[in-house]
Amino acid sequence: MRKILIVGAGQAGLQLALGLQARGYDVTVMSNRTADEIRVGRVTSTQCMFGTALGHERADGLDFWSDQAPRITGLGISVAADQDSGPAAGPGPGRARAVDWLGRLAAPAQSVDQRVKMAAWMETFAERGGKLVIHAATTADLDYFSLAYDLVLVAAGKGETVSMFRPDKARSPYDTPQRALAVAYVHGLEPRPEQPEVPAVRCNLVRGVGELIVIPALTTSGHCDILFWEGVPGGPLDVFGPVTDPAEHLRLTLDLMRRFTPWEYERASAVELTDAHATLVGGLTPTVREPIGELPAGGLVLGVADVVVANDPVTGQGSNNAAKCAASYLASIVERGEQPFDRPWMEAAFDRFWSAAGPSTRWTNTMLAPPAGHVRDLLTAAATSPRIADRIANGFDAPADFDPWFFDREAADAYLAAG
Repeated sequence: MRKILIVGAGQAGLQLALGLQARGYDVTVMSNRTADEIRVGRVTSTQCMFGTALGHERADGLDFWSDQAPRITGLGISVAADQDSGPAAGPGPGRARAVDWLGRLAAPAQSVDQRVKMAAWMETFAERGGKLVIHAATTADLDYFSLAYDLVLVAAGKGETVSMFRPDKARSPYDTPQRALAVAYVHGLEPRPEQPEVPAVRCNLVRGVGELIVIPALTTSGHCDILFWEGVPGGPLDVFGPVTDPAEHLRLTLDLMRRFTPWEYERASAVELTDAHATLVGGLTPTVREPIGELPAGGLVLGVADVVVANDPVTGQGSNNAAKCAASYLASIVERGEQPFDRPWMEAAFDRFWSAAGPSTRWTNTMLAPPAGHVRDLLTAAATSPRIADRIANGFDAPADFDPWFFDREAADAYLAAG
């Protein structure tokens, strides 16, 4: 029986661990927190998993929340009118919508608070006989453990072990965070009055300022919504850094909604935080890293998911890439049989994952930049074309479909001309 060590107990690490466990591998997972500590701790992320990623969970019987979480069937985009582009409902930019539409997803999406999911998956892994080590792994630990395992995978996107993986400069155009991130999980948000019967992710774009993303979700206390501001650094949304009081965080979130996305603010009159740990502030530098880490004694470890492909969450690709990475690596490991997990195999396993992660990285980086003219044309056309709206919405599940018509002016013009 082949022995595999996975460092990190997030979406990718636990999904992969449970998949390997079900196939008879001897799996150990290292986590810096217990399941109970995760469950009662601070929110760790935003997430919305689309059809392909959820399919990977279902394939291994891990879709524990399909009858509990909101069944997200739509994805809408609203673009705030520029301050000088026409009449607005009051002072300040973004007081009206220049573009507003809803696309329908081919398969329902789902958002489950990772405190709920990871705690449950960790307990399931242990109940099924998996070895669970509660310890924040260091490079020295991995140097020691690598001698006892056939394969070591690093799925913890933070901490000392990430430093083993060098940035891939050709695939990493940024050296600083491109957005300041602020998250609040809330109860009491009313449905959008335009489509009250459609649970939908709402992406609100305020040009030059940032984005507000609203996601129906399941948290520790039941159904909720995630209010997620992505602010251009140094701009009017980049104000959450000094805020430590959750109530002040929510007050500031709502004040910015009133100022920049009043159509969302109007349905937030009764919101309250889901719990005392329902806020999160931060930022990340989008980075692609080389997939193989070298240990001091010469051993090799393979990076997983956001250890090697960390995208800004503006397009919601993080948990989706994590699930796709876990499924891809699972297939590569099983197909390897009893052959060694050497450097060529590790490189091939990553390349297989990159076939999915590469398109999502390109698309995410495109959406971080000021929108090109043809992108604005596509978003505007979607308001009167369900065909375009649905295709953009479903591109969140399959970003490879955006090539070339979303990236290239001539291809976009041809697509729009096709009617």
